[in-house]
Formats: sequence, C-alpha cells, structure tokens
Amino acid sequence: MAADNIFSGLKVVDLASFIAGPGAAVILSDFGADVIKVEPPAGDLWRHGHQIPPQPQAKDPYPWHLANRNKRGITLDLKSASAQPVLQRLVKWSDVLIVNTPHPARKRLKLEYDDVVQYNPRLVYADLTGFGEKGPDAELPGFDITSYWARSGLLSMTRDAGASPTWPVAGSGDNATAMGLYSAIVTALYRRERTGEGAYVTTSLLAEGVWAASVSIQAALCEAKFYGLHDRKNPANAAMNVYRTADDTWFVLLVTPDKLEAVAGALGRKDLLTDPRFSDPAKLVANMPQLTAILDEIFAAQPMSYWQQAFQRVNVTFGAVRGPQEVINDPQLPLNDIVVPLEGAPGKLTSTISSPIQVHGVKKASARRAPGLGEHNESVLQELGFSASDISALLSSGALGKLKEQQR
Repeated sequence: MAADNIFSGLKVVDLASFIAGPGAAVILSDFGADVIKVEPPAGDLWRHGHQIPPQPQAKDPYPWHLANRNKRGITLDLKSASAQPVLQRLVKWSDVLIVNTPHPARKRLKLEYDDVVQYNPRLVYADLTGFGEKGPDAELPGFDITSYWARSGLLSMTRDAGASPTWPVAGSGDNATAMGLYSAIVTALYRRERTGEGAYVTTSLLAEGVWAASVSIQAALCEAKFYGLHDRKNPANAAMNVYRTADDTWFVLLVTPDKLEAVAGALGRKDLLTDPRFSDPAKLVANMPQLTAILDEIFAAQPMSYWQQAFQRVNVTFGAVRGPQEVINDPQLPLNDIVVPLEGAPGKLTSTISSPIQVHGVKKASARRAPGLGEHNESVLQELGFSASDISALLSSGALGKLKEQQR
C-alpha cells in the first residue's frame, strides 16, 4: 500500500471543545488529515484539565495533548462580526467541520449547518450534542458523566449491590463517543466519494451511552427479568465473578460451561463438580454464596502469578485488575502501538495513547504535541488568503482575541 496516510489531503476544522469532538478529529489526524483547531481567544477550558480535581494532577497539560495532538491551532472570537469572513474561508477550505456548540448559541453565531453549507456544499458537518437534536432536552448541556453515563443507565448498572453510583473514569464516555462521531464522519466521506454530496452527520453522548449499555437496554425493551446489581459474595454465577489472590491482586474470572471440569482440575478441587450442593442446577443457585466463599479461600491461598499460569494452562479467560501505573508498564501497549512516542511536548509528556484503529500496511502519522493558544494564527490565515494588512485588521478588531492574549 502507498506510504501516504489514508486521509492525506483531507482538511478538518475542529470547532469543538473538551474531549469527544476533538477526539474524533484526533483519529482523523492519526491517519494524516490536516486539522485546524479553532478556540475562543481565552482558550478551550480543557487546556486546564490537568488542574481540575478529580483528574490526576500534573505540571504538564496531558489531557490537552491527548485530545488535540497533530493539530494546528488558531484563536477566533465567533461573537465578533469581523470573525465571519474567517469562518467562511475556513468552511470553504475544509472537508469536515466538527461542532459541539449548543444549538441556541450556534444560531446566534451563524454556525448551524444551513448557515455554513452555502459556502461549501461538499462539506461534512459533524454535529455532537449531549441528548440528541430533538425532544424536550435537546438544548440541555451535557457531559459524559451526565449524558453518557447517568442518563443511559450505565451508571446505575456499573456498581455492586448496596453501593451508591460512583464517579466513572474521566473521558471514558467522551472517548467512546469520539469513535462514534469518527465513524459517522467516515461514513459520510465514503458517501461523498460515491455521490459528490456533503452531509450533516450527528451523534450524541446519550445515544453512545445507550449503545454501550445496549444489551441491558434491549433486555428492558423486551421486559426481561433482571438479576439485579452484581453482588460479589452472592453472584448470579460464581464462575463469572471477581476474586482476590494472596498478593492482594483482584482478578476477573470468566469460565464458560465447557471449561468447568478443566478449571476444577486446575484448582485441585474436582470434588466441587460432584458436590451435591453444586452439581444440581437448582441447588447451585441457592448455594452460590457457599461456592463463592470456597473459591475465595482457594484463590486467596496463592499469588496472581500462580493463578495466571494455572489459567493459561487450561486456556481460561481471566483478567487481572490493573491500575494506571501498572497499565503503562504492560508490554502489550508499545508492541501493539497502543502507546506511541509524542514529539515536542513539554516535560514528561514523551508518549501518548494512539487511537484504537490499525490498518495493516498503513503507517499512522507521528504523534506531535498539541498547539499553543493561537500558535498558527498567522500561517493559517495566510493560507486562507488573508494579507498582512487583513491579519493586522483582524487583530485590531479583536476577532482573534486581545493582543495580549495573542502573545501568550
């Protein structure tokens, strides 16, 4: 396959903020798209994500570089009348425009699809909302914790019985939604290749959350009987549970019926297969707490390394529960280009997480640091056809922000 990246020559304008919209643009950039990040003069608030509890605290703005690597950056005050010519030229230049501004504000800023498509009929306009475009909550602000996690049902189901809902991992819903928005964009680009027509594509944090929870939501749609929240000491199935080893490592065990005999042998407890408490299906359900207690005692007698070898010998599915500091030392990550070098970032930001898509025979673009605030104002405006005097006038008008902000 040609050495060029798949999206070489594709032009993307990222007007979105925080994570999900910018994340979709990052995936496009990984495969060679030219992405211009457009921020308000004060900057995207996610530039300060590393300083907002409960995010892990760091000197370097790691969330910003993760969500905006490989992009050029400009500032633009869309509230300024002088900004409209810049917006129009950006739209004419672009193949893809990504927006997550709430729709009431889009109308005021002349940023709706009908406003901008007149400048570029081939445009793929990618719209991201919290709760969808229709309905009573269409104009509500949404973040992944509220729209993706809470409203979708995920937050109510990802906890143990008796426990309150917890706070999910930052950006987990946003990054899943970024994949959905990327997929919508690529689908529209494929359609454009066939028809020559642009498109308006959209997804929402709510839609992506319901999709993530779809097995359970589909069950609710057909009035299925739910087992209730997971209870580790009294699970619906002791062969699909979480256990702790002698070295205080938790692991997830998932044993399919065809592997029960092999696992019982690996545990040195084939007697469990004939134990009258567990060999009869009806009694097994009633005695699940007793079986779990026995397995707790067995697994607590040996370290994780022992059980890892035992499970691998009988080809059983398991997963040790790892923290972030352990995950980054997993050899699978660099060997599979999950973690890659990051060029030019400050401090200890020497690597980053690549998007989870690989195309064999295609090398992704090297990961480069995210842009500084307004770093590429002059070069991008020149590329769009603005003269030196035009740029000076834009600066004076405040369309690019105050002069002091431009120097930061």
